[in-house]
Amino acid sequence: MAVMLAIGLWGLDRGGMWGDESVTFQVAQRTVPQIWRLLHEVDAVHGLYYLLMHAVLTVHPDEVVLRLPSVCAATATAGLVAALGVRLAGPRAGLGAGVLYAITPMTGHYAQEGRSYALVAAGVAGATLLLVRAVEGAATRAWWGYGTVVALTCALHELAVPVLGAHALTLALLRVPGRVWSGWGRAAGAVALLLLPLVWVSQGQAGQVSWLVPPGWDRVERLARNFTPGPAGPVFSGALLLMALGLRERRTAAVAVPLLLVPPGILMTVSQVRPLYHDRYVLYALAGASLLVAAGAGRMGRALVRVRFGGRRVRVGGVRVRFGGRGMWVGGVRVRFGGRGMRVGGRRVRAVVGVTGLLALAGTFLTQLPVHRQDRSAAHRPDNLAVVSALAVRQMRPGDPVLFVPSVGRLAALAYPKGFRRARDIALRESAPRSGTLWGREAAPAELRRRLASVDRVWVVAEARVLNPLRPPSDPVERTKLAVLREEFTVREEHARDGAVLRLHVRRQPGDEPPDVQAGTPPGAATTARSPASRPAAPRGPRRRPARW
Repeated sequence: MAVMLAIGLWGLDRGGMWGDESVTFQVAQRTVPQIWRLLHEVDAVHGLYYLLMHAVLTVHPDEVVLRLPSVCAATATAGLVAALGVRLAGPRAGLGAGVLYAITPMTGHYAQEGRSYALVAAGVAGATLLLVRAVEGAATRAWWGYGTVVALTCALHELAVPVLGAHALTLALLRVPGRVWSGWGRAAGAVALLLLPLVWVSQGQAGQVSWLVPPGWDRVERLARNFTPGPAGPVFSGALLLMALGLRERRTAAVAVPLLLVPPGILMTVSQVRPLYHDRYVLYALAGASLLVAAGAGRMGRALVRVRFGGRRVRVGGVRVRFGGRGMWVGGVRVRFGGRGMRVGGRRVRAVVGVTGLLALAGTFLTQLPVHRQDRSAAHRPDNLAVVSALAVRQMRPGDPVLFVPSVGRLAALAYPKGFRRARDIALRESAPRSGTLWGREAAPAELRRRLASVDRVWVVAEARVLNPLRPPSDPVERTKLAVLREEFTVREEHARDGAVLRLHVRRQPGDEPPDVQAGTPPGAATTARSPASRPAAPRGPRRRPARW
């Protein structure tokens, strides 16, 4: 837990929020009635999390405070994974599992994100520990705690429901008696009943994940690499080897393997028909990988401590040693033998093996240090809204009209209002809190044309790929924005930084050259930054949507 806490707090203030975090930040600062109204339209799946963050940000609305619950949840998860390892395979395996979970780059990534995924992982780890305790204790009251934790976890994110399938497979592998099945069945049934209203509401909001695509084998490989302490090289290969050894630890494997495979397997299978899968939705399954690797390492350590042989000779470090009587000292290490085996070194060898394990963990973390350091940079996230606001502060004059293309770009103004406080949002019809939406409602196409006709200059905050006229958006309002800008305005300035684009468009005068069809700007337009026509074409692909499930 100390290791996870240190990794989580390291570089927590990375200097900017990205889109999904900004949604949490601005929604959590609304009133409870406003949040409740929003959940009827979008993000019902995040409702409980928004209410929790509403209480947290009441103390101090800050992006570091926004991420602290995730850090605390990841720290708790590391401790719960360690407790699971202790109960299933002993103290050393437990310590190894907890540290492995803490140093895995994927864990650190979501420990520093203001979303619910780290909290869901903590809930699943706690529920799994309670499941093991209920199986061992076989007391009816033990299932009350298990059911409560699973229900709260699934309420935080309903795609945690597949963990019930993983737990069912665990019970089957452990061959538990009928009374255990009965207790688990009642708890799982109660959870399902409680979640039915949430599932019913969220099904009507499934359009929020329309950007997802059916996962292929490449996603399976990427998930496998993300679930190990190192995504490539000897660390990855060693982790796979230790997982294979861990499969021989029957009790640990019965808990870890279903947790590792069942939730991703269910979501990937369902996603072939209706895409619902993303790596972050199954972050909680990573605990199974850490448990397996630690169990395999423990098995290897025990094999090194106890050396068995069939005769009276053994080769140690290339030197043949003969044994006689009941034992002898070799190189300062006592060798005792008798019957069909021997033990080399006793406590001393066990200490050497333990120190070797700690050094291996430290070495693994150091090899992945560049990955962890990269994650502490705002540029490593999908976008950085603080950069957009900083550009607006430097370039906009009081009263300047601003147009967001697409409208989701308004998240920058909602998360960092300072940069846009002097500007006038020319397309906005109703604000986000009042309309019960994530980024507000905009004027209809005809009204938007009338508003733009009244100005001679407008600042445009845009995503680079959306500015390509060869890929017109499906939304009529967004098409109107691009059409008016292309037909009636020309680019005077452009400022780009870290993927954010801020353009000043001025009304075209009679005699101006027609716009360049490829770049969407007139040839030779004056710029204070880079000429839009000189930049490489924006990569094509599906438009990123924020506020994902």
